[in-house]
Amino acid sequence: MMYNAKELKLNIQNAQLDYITFGNGTKPLVMIQGLNTRGIKGSAIPIAYMYRIFAKDYKVYLFDRRPVVQKGITVRDMASDIAIAMDTLGITNADVFGVSQGGMIAQYLAIDRPDLVKKLVLAVTLSKNNDTVKQVVNRWIKMSELGTMRELVADMAEKMYSDSYVKRYRPFMPLLTILQKPKDVWRFVTLAKANLTCNTYEELDKIKCPVLVIGGRQDKVVTGEASDEIAEKLGCKIHMYENLGHAAYEEAKDFNRIVYEFLIG
Repeated sequence: MMYNAKELKLNIQNAQLDYITFGNGTKPLVMIQGLNTRGIKGSAIPIAYMYRIFAKDYKVYLFDRRPVVQKGITVRDMASDIAIAMDTLGITNADVFGVSQGGMIAQYLAIDRPDLVKKLVLAVTLSKNNDTVKQVVNRWIKMSELGTMRELVADMAEKMYSDSYVKRYRPFMPLLTILQKPKDVWRFVTLAKANLTCNTYEELDKIKCPVLVIGGRQDKVVTGEASDEIAEKLGCKIHMYENLGHAAYEEAKDFNRIVYEFLIG
């Protein structure tokens, strides 16, 4: 199997989480993905390939959200699930890398369970709500509730990716709307609403581990200023992509290398 990629299931409390592992290293790395429409099932090999730079030094873990999420779930609740999963698997003192909503979850994990986090990377995320994220997320929620899935997927792409990227791949948009259509609309809406529950800003001083913040100056989802806020509050390293937005983690060719060099340094 490529990069020793595996798809597994883990029982925590009253739920069964899908999770992926890959890599041949001994050091643990927990990656926490952002809000998405489909979950991680069936994506072990593509994810392992995308993040193959980590495979030599790390055993990488990527946990999905619960298959059934309760109304009113928060990103802090999701961080608790990650902590339970790590405890169940005996993972401690791990490097943690969170993107977007995953970055929100990672902040709460480092705040509430510092024993689990050795180093922390927070990418294209925020520590408190702003007008931009409220407008964008509420728009996605409304589209989902109205059942306008084609418009939802198109709007997510246009908000996340740079204008040049969207223009280049626009001919493939009809296929994308099919591939990325939410399997469970109610679950997607509930997880989207959770995005608006992040409020770590006043608790960031509880994070004592080394942190790297990565953001996109043209971010149309959480804003580039949100990355600045976190880095300024923590007094930590920050890397900003001046010409990229929320999907900098996919568009920037050096993104994974920057994360890797910070973590192993």
